[in-house]
Amino acid sequence: MPSSPADQPPWAPAILDIEASGFGAGSYPIEVGFVTSRGQSWCSLVHPEPDWRHWDPQAESVHGIRREQLLQHGRPAREVAQLLNERLAGLTLYSDAWSHDYSWLSRLFDAAGSAPRFKLDHLRALLSDAQAARWHDVKRQVTARLGLQRHRASADARLLQQTFLSLHHGPHGEHRAAA
Repeated sequence: MPSSPADQPPWAPAILDIEASGFGAGSYPIEVGFVTSRGQSWCSLVHPEPDWRHWDPQAESVHGIRREQLLQHGRPAREVAQLLNERLAGLTLYSDAWSHDYSWLSRLFDAAGSAPRFKLDHLRALLSDAQAARWHDVKRQVTARLGLQRHRASADARLLQQTFLSLHHGPHGEHRAAA
């Protein structure tokens, strides 16, 4: 028996998040993670390229990833780019820090000698003005409800997706009209 639209889970955007060595010139991606619209998540540490030397201790204090971890456990940029293209080809993913994530994604794909086969767009494009105004408050509530501790790429992507769903459908799936 076919399910009705009311039986379907609410639409959730696919979200991409990138942790980086810092901000500004010389910064580079150190971890890339995403969650699909179906809730499947993936992430990988990125092994720094030889010319990727910028390191900001303040950024490390936020994401908790040491450069030594990247050197020991990170995948090469080419492998990460290839895996992203295999898993995300043809999709549009959203980011809450589009300008930063776009530049770090470009740096990753430039190092890999390839181009993304997916699109990255700003999450704000999916929000009404009223939803955007409530975003940070709802995000804090979702963080508390989910008990998230890690500030890492796939966990952050899931947090953003759950915040989006809470804004659109309430914390337990009830529909909320956009204001």
